[in-house]
Amino acid sequence: MRERFVLCHSPAGFHRMAYTEWGAPDNPRVLVCAHGLTRTGRDFDTLAQALSGSYRVVCPDVVGRGASDWLTDARYYGTPQYVQDMVALLARLDVEQIDWLGTSMGGIIGMALAAQAGSPIRRLILNDVGAVISAAALERIGAYLAAAPERFASFDAAEAWVRETYAAFGPHSDEQWRELARHSVKPDGAGGFKLHYDRAIAQAFAAAQEALGKGQDMTLWPLYDAIRCPTLVVRGQRSDLLTRETVAAMEERGPRAKSVEIPGVGHAPTFMDEAQIRLVREFLC
Repeated sequence: MRERFVLCHSPAGFHRMAYTEWGAPDNPRVLVCAHGLTRTGRDFDTLAQALSGSYRVVCPDVVGRGASDWLTDARYYGTPQYVQDMVALLARLDVEQIDWLGTSMGGIIGMALAAQAGSPIRRLILNDVGAVISAAALERIGAYLAAAPERFASFDAAEAWVRETYAAFGPHSDEQWRELARHSVKPDGAGGFKLHYDRAIAQAFAAAQEALGKGQDMTLWPLYDAIRCPTLVVRGQRSDLLTRETVAAMEERGPRAKSVEIPGVGHAPTFMDEAQIRLVREFLC
């Protein structure tokens, strides 16, 4: 694993976006894995290691998360800025084509990129996200963002919070939960821990939700319908964000996605399980 940065730009100035990279740096087969709203690229360590023999796997920390810089103006925490940052990353990678796996927010970024004329995305995997995002899920996400604790007195307390908050990820071993928790927090300088992301992201999310309207689903059909590359939609069986009805519609329009449902999982599968990793490998190959 290699840890790197790429310089990106917003109207508020320059910022660095961190990313981890696995596999041979000269491998032309590149898979970019983009995480969810409050997660980091390190969520994909297990998947990246498993695929690193045949892929160069690149896992960015979207700005405001993980090892990336925080924006000086929170108004720019949103898809347009994230897409612009990913274009800078793709230029750094210096390859003609990439494959994209995006979880939740990372899938929205992937759709926005894949919908563009001349997109370099060869194959697209949308992990528990699609052309409609349910109002219930948006409200749930907004609630946990608003209620996120300022500080944890110990790592054990942080891990307990991660297990509870992300229980919908499904069954994981103790070691896997500890790994997820390890990349969810960082030392606060006073003997405790704090969440790894800029809490201003919650403000940006609340503003976007208010603009959408309370109780309204978010619809992304114009993006989805413009996609032309082969697409796989992975849905957690218990997901409150991506409904079966939306998946069925996605199979009939736009890129006519293939779909698979992961039993016993909500929002969203983590690809730390061998069966889930196999789904990715088989679709990409």
